[in-house]
Amino acid sequence: MVHMLRREFLATTVAAPLAASAVSPKLGADLFSLRTQGWTAFEHLDYCAKLGIRTVHFSEIRFLGSLEDEHVKKVGEHAKRLGIELEIGMRSICPTSTAFDAKAGTAEDQITSVMRAAQIAGSKLVRAFLGTMADRKTPGGIEARIVDAVKVLQNVRSRAQDMGLRIAIENHAGDMQARELKTLIEGAGRDVVGACFDSGNPCWVLEDPHLTLETLAPDVLTAHIRDSYLWNDDAGTEVCWTRMGEGNVDIGKLLKRFVELCPGKTMSLEVIVTGARSFAWRKPEFWDGYRNVPAADFARFLNLAAQGKPLAPRAPVAKEQAAAREREDFEASVRWTRAFLGV
Repeated sequence: MVHMLRREFLATTVAAPLAASAVSPKLGADLFSLRTQGWTAFEHLDYCAKLGIRTVHFSEIRFLGSLEDEHVKKVGEHAKRLGIELEIGMRSICPTSTAFDAKAGTAEDQITSVMRAAQIAGSKLVRAFLGTMADRKTPGGIEARIVDAVKVLQNVRSRAQDMGLRIAIENHAGDMQARELKTLIEGAGRDVVGACFDSGNPCWVLEDPHLTLETLAPDVLTAHIRDSYLWNDDAGTEVCWTRMGEGNVDIGKLLKRFVELCPGKTMSLEVIVTGARSFAWRKPEFWDGYRNVPAADFARFLNLAAQGKPLAPRAPVAKEQAAAREREDFEASVRWTRAFLGV
């Protein structure tokens, strides 16, 4: 009841000034929110249109269905008929990342193919990422992976310029903290490369998402928005991802700040509801991949988690009900966000 009253208070006190702002917040949908539905690109677009979504973010090629020119053209035309903007994405572009799929070709070939699809579909950007938290413990650490990713981005730089596209690199799955992604962007060139700010992933790399936003804001091209709930325990910190409005990282304050710092940029909901994931930083071996984390930044993360208490595990659902729950989580998050933003 306390959480509900707090959410209602925030919605009434903050939504009004946001709705009255010169640039109305753009609410989008990252299709990873609907990853188990098994829908075609056209079915995804129809569903999002019914919810009043303004931008649909195809974060992976599998959601698009195919990179063939004719198919991509039809997807773009269907989106245009629905009044929906498209953002096209892919996975890892770092050839030495544990997440990179070498079977799909070189990093340069992969990103070039997706850039072509983006241009045909009418997307102004290509979203991609470096890797995951596993890359922090690879030879040379995350710093070496950043160097390798920058080389790829420099190799496709002129082509992106010719096509009028920007490349939005996400802070993804605990791979980079904000200052590290900023280093990558600066190395690759700000005129071509920017950030896809993800509000849930900072907690997987011991970072306060508010700090992440403040650091990356000048370079943000688009965003994935997700709420989180944290608490500290005897091992370290536990992190859950939640529906919008059910976390304890003050997602409302973050949304308000995003609108201020990144006016006109899309906030695509990437709703992933998870159980607790442990970050056992009290164990010395944990720090092998995090020895460059600034103490002041880590303290902010700890203080954020100190506000939480252990959450009871979410009741599981049968396999055949998982897709329905996924839609429920997404739709509830859309309602909360729409009410909060007043859009």
